[in-house]
Amino acid sequence: MVVERLFLSLARGETQRECRQLELLTGQGVVGDRHFARADWAGQQLTLVEAEEIERFCAHTGRANDLSLTRRNVVTRGIRLNQLVGRQFRLGACLLVGVETCEPCRTLGQRLANDALSAPEVVKYWLGRGGLRANVLASGGLACGDVLTVVETGEGAA
Repeated sequence: MVVERLFLSLARGETQRECRQLELLTGQGVVGDRHFARADWAGQQLTLVEAEEIERFCAHTGRANDLSLTRRNVVTRGIRLNQLVGRQFRLGACLLVGVETCEPCRTLGQRLANDALSAPEVVKYWLGRGGLRANVLASGGLACGDVLTVVETGEGAA
C-alpha cells in the first residue's frame, strides 16, 4: 500500500509531469494541476490508479510498461482502490476520502487505442480498473514511497 509514482498535468492534453512530491490543499486538490480548485464534478481533486492494473494492460496489449498511461495523479501499489469508495484514508500527510471509481472515458480510449485494440475495447477493458477519484479533507505533502492507510470508523477526521 505505497505511492509508486506521482504526476500532475499543467494543461489539458499536455504531457504529464512526473514529480517526487505533490502538495495537496483541502477542498482544492493538487497544487499546480490543471484541475486545482475546480469543482466541475465530484472527486475532481485527486485521481489514483493501481500500478498492477497498468502493468496488466501493458502486458495484455504488448506495450512497454508506462505508469503515466492513464494520466492519473497517483499510482499506487498493493491496494485495491475500488474498496476505498466512501472511505477516508491517509496518504502521506494528507487526509482523503474516496468519492467514486474513476471510470474510463472516450478520451482515454482514443489515446490508448491501436491497430490491435479499438477505442471502445480500451474503454471496456478499463471498466472497474480505472482507479479512484478522491477529495482532499486535510492539506499536506505527498511523496513517492508514502504509505496509504485506511482511517477506521471512530478515528476522527484529523
